[in-house]
Amino acid sequence: MTCRLAVAATAGLLAFLTAGARAEQGARPPVTPAQTPVVRSLHVQGNVWMINAGSVNVAAQIGAQGVLLVDSGTEAAADAILAEVRRLAGDKPIRYIVNTHAHRDHTGGNVTIAAAGKSVISGNFAAQAGPGAANAAKILAHEQTQILMLAPGPLGVAEAGRPTDTFFVEKDAFYFNDEAVELLHQPDAHTSGDIIVYFRKSDVIAAGDVYINTTFPVIDREHGGGYAGILAALNRIIDITVPRDKEEGGTYVIPGHGRLADEADVVDYRDMATIVRDRVRDAISRKMSLEQVKAARLVRDYEGRFGASQGPWTTDAFIEAAYRSLSPARAAAGPR
Repeated sequence: MTCRLAVAATAGLLAFLTAGARAEQGARPPVTPAQTPVVRSLHVQGNVWMINAGSVNVAAQIGAQGVLLVDSGTEAAADAILAEVRRLAGDKPIRYIVNTHAHRDHTGGNVTIAAAGKSVISGNFAAQAGPGAANAAKILAHEQTQILMLAPGPLGVAEAGRPTDTFFVEKDAFYFNDEAVELLHQPDAHTSGDIIVYFRKSDVIAAGDVYINTTFPVIDREHGGGYAGILAALNRIIDITVPRDKEEGGTYVIPGHGRLADEADVVDYRDMATIVRDRVRDAISRKMSLEQVKAARLVRDYEGRFGASQGPWTTDAFIEAAYRSLSPARAAAGPR
């Protein structure tokens, strides 16, 4: 995909995006690398920064009231991310961590980073909220993400890293650092509990893993993900974004993995995902088996950009998830 930011980008921005693209080659989420990744940051616009830690992106909103982070990266990267936040924000406290979903490459730093922050609750209210509430940043998430974090298994998180506040409706919102922050639930997308975070004044979206531009859509069916939900999430992002000039700039989108994007980039990705959905649906309607669909290489024209033959999210894994998600049995059971 051609970089849509080239027209307006400065030399420094171009260098950042080029370095990020090289680092992303072969990276397929969700990943929890053992080694500490290189951490870089980029001022997007307004109050919002994009922090890249290996293959994972963290958004940071910085202002007079403190710092709000969208996701916390991997456990291995937590100290490096924290150091970068302190470099950017100085002594401003980390007040909130918003988790876009439950995968450990986005929640692994919760314990370390929350402990280094400071809650907006103080005094008697902190005492009523429970031990440690006065000394830790608040962790916000959708309740479906909290449920996944509480369950035993690979998405389980230690108590200190679990959400302290959740919501269950389509949208939650609050005002922080002189702008409205919207938390938009996208059900049955990457997982059951995905949220998109929209910083309205800065005009920046942190998309989590409902939009990534390093691989085919990652559909975690075991934890509630589905193809229809991914497309609905991409379309919702497109509904919000507004380009500035000649389809460039305007609303920027920070993906869970990959380079900074704008509306045109998300439209290209949505179109690819829609075309692939239609191809898989057609194969299913013609009674092709999963192995026949894989052998047919229905996404061969996109494999060079988004495919992988090894790693945690291969082309075959994507095709299997799409096939099972779009099968008539799945369609009868629900939107996944």
